[in-house]
Amino acid sequence: MLTIFGRTNSVNVQKVLWCLAELGVPFERIDAGLAYGKNHEPWYLELNPNGRVPLLQEGDFTLWESNTIVRYLSARFGLGTLCPAALEHRALAERWMDWQLGTLVGPVSIVFWNLIRTPPERRDADAVARNTDEANRAAAILDRALRNQPFVAGEQFTMGDIPVGAVIHRWLALPVARPELPALEAWYARLQTRPGYREHVMLPLS
Repeated sequence: MLTIFGRTNSVNVQKVLWCLAELGVPFERIDAGLAYGKNHEPWYLELNPNGRVPLLQEGDFTLWESNTIVRYLSARFGLGTLCPAALEHRALAERWMDWQLGTLVGPVSIVFWNLIRTPPERRDADAVARNTDEANRAAAILDRALRNQPFVAGEQFTMGDIPVGAVIHRWLALPVARPELPALEAWYARLQTRPGYREHVMLPLS
C-alpha cells in the first residue's frame, strides 16, 4: 500500500490526497511536518533531503515534490483519464501544473502565511498588499483561460486541475479583496462537485 507522509492542512499534501481520491487508490497517511515533526529526522531526510511534505513511499520506492507525485500517480493509475494519453493534451495539463508552481503559489503563500500563520503584530502589511495584487493578476490569467473551456487543459478534468485547484481554494478562502472572475468561479464550483476535493482540499485554513 502507498504511504503518504504529511499533514492535512498542507496544500501540497492536499494535492496528493485529492489525486488519490480521484483515482480510487487506497493509501495510508502518517502525520508529518510542523507540529507533527518527523520531517527533519535523519531517516526522513534520507528519503527526502528537502525535509518537506508530502513524501510518498511504497516499499523501496519513495518520491517527493507534490506535483511530481501527482504526475506519477496519474500516469500509473489514470493514464487516459487524469493523465491524458495524447501527448499534446498531456502537455496542456502539465503546463498549468508548472504555472501553479512558477506563478500562482508564490504570492498566495506569502499572503496565507501572513494572515493565517503569523500573529497580527508580526504581519507585513506591505507584503500582503503587493502579493494580493500579484495573486489577483495570476487569477485573472486563469480566468481568461477558462472562459471557453470547463477545465484548465480543455473539456475534461485532468491532473492539471489538481495543483491549481488546491491553491485556488486557499486563495478564495483568504480575507482579501479580489476582482470578480466569473469563469474561474464557475470552474471552482465544478471542482466543488468532486468528492475528493470536498474531503481533502475544502478545509478551514490553518
